[in-house]
Amino acid sequence: MARVTGLGGVFYKVADVAATQAWYRDNLGVGGELGAMFPFKAENPEGYSILSPFKADSDYFGPSTHQFMINLRVDDLDAMIADLKGKGIAILGRQDEEYGRFTWILDCDGIKVELFQQLTSAAE
Repeated sequence: MARVTGLGGVFYKVADVAATQAWYRDNLGVGGELGAMFPFKAENPEGYSILSPFKADSDYFGPSTHQFMINLRVDDLDAMIADLKGKGIAILGRQDEEYGRFTWILDCDGIKVELFQQLTSAAE
């Protein structure tokens, strides 16, 4: 199964913590009692986490109505998409750039999750 490989940190409130933890565990393979914790790895020294504000009228987080979006790095976007589709999770879109590949989903709380696979060379 594809796996998430990194994040700086996101903390937020939800109505049912246990249900949200179970959704991330069952669908993205991350999380536990304390949430999802990712050790820093030297496998990609060019990788980084971003804190980036968006204009208040941006529609980039849509169709979610939340004021934030979660971006998770993954090691194999194609495998992750196949896993999610197999679980009945709708893929909202996909975009490939020279530096990386993106896809978007909504979690069980309606929060938009952006999955990102960084490309380390033009051969990928």
